[in-house]
Amino acid sequence: MEEHLASVLTHITGFIYPNEVELQWSLLIVIYPYLTGLVAGAFILASLEKVFNVKELVPTYRLALLCALAFMIVAPLPLLAHLGHPERSLEMLVTPNPNSAMAMLGFVYAWYLMVVLLLEIWFDYREDMVRWSQESRGLKKLFYWLLCLGSTNLSKESIEFDHKAVRTITLIGIPSAFILHGYVGFIFGSVKANPWWSSVLIPIVFLFSAIVSGIALVMLIYYVTSLLRGKQPDMPCMDKLASFLLYALILDLSLESLDFIHRLYESEESIHILSELIFSKLFISLTIVQIMLGTVIPLLMLATARYSALPSELKRLTYVIAAILIQVGIFSTRWNVVIGGQLFSKSLRGLTVYKMELGGAEGVFSAIAFLIMPIIILYVLIKILPPWVDDDETDAEVEPVQVS
Repeated sequence: MEEHLASVLTHITGFIYPNEVELQWSLLIVIYPYLTGLVAGAFILASLEKVFNVKELVPTYRLALLCALAFMIVAPLPLLAHLGHPERSLEMLVTPNPNSAMAMLGFVYAWYLMVVLLLEIWFDYREDMVRWSQESRGLKKLFYWLLCLGSTNLSKESIEFDHKAVRTITLIGIPSAFILHGYVGFIFGSVKANPWWSSVLIPIVFLFSAIVSGIALVMLIYYVTSLLRGKQPDMPCMDKLASFLLYALILDLSLESLDFIHRLYESEESIHILSELIFSKLFISLTIVQIMLGTVIPLLMLATARYSALPSELKRLTYVIAAILIQVGIFSTRWNVVIGGQLFSKSLRGLTVYKMELGGAEGVFSAIAFLIMPIIILYVLIKILPPWVDDDETDAEVEPVQVS
């Protein structure tokens, strides 16, 4: 411990209090807003097809819902792992405190998962699950019968009700998704004592960056899963995804620029330490990774590929590379907000450094595990509830999950 403290002290510049040497929020708290952003962005993308009738996105509608559910299941786990006693998180549900932003976030999470996501997926898949139950035998028949809650009604009226229910839940889910991730930004923005976080634009910036990351995630997964199934990704769908991703990225960059210009215009007493923070501790993660690699380069790539006469395969590859860079940039954004906001002293006269650990409950390996877990859950969900639209139009239908 003393050796670690001595190592950190060698990287401190200026004046900093002894109790500010160790950062309170670690890499796991970076993972949390990153995962919730993917959830909100994927759901908003799915809503474009159901609510706004964007037919080009039909191939990714169900996939986007399953992505949102898989990442939603894992999203709170980094927070729980960060707690010394994760079982205490249940207290905010048993004895709710309306004055606690984090407690209210727990209720927003429960509402979004239980009422919005699960209900929409159930109504959207009910007709298919009834058919799978009728066509299957043994345990698989029982499995799908339980999933559809014993429903066997495939009448025209029942199916029409399912469609209306999905549309209604999606309409409710759009503001719910906005609240879910905007609330994460609200928690940071409401910390008035921290000039790096205290901004009215933080919730809005969080929201639009979430939309960007969610669209990029669904594009990546759709492309990879299409190739794994031996099918070419639908080009109109990829083009439409790229268009929405480009528009969202432009809005996100504009909002972050506006936030930066507003801070410069105010020129409060914190502007000097923030400037030193940006050009020293966060220069690589903010300027190089977030702005250049994660925003400007993908923006140029998307604009060039979308509005030029490139071959289809080259277009798809450009879209995918841009989506990967965007994921890196959004993760860097979360890093710069969470970690960057703890690197300067309360006296605004000194900077410290964050030392990551490889092992342990809050180390790099734990963070990687939390990032891999949603992919594994998504794989299981896809096996249980195949989302592929094109398989309904061909004889090569994906066989539902084998439960035996």
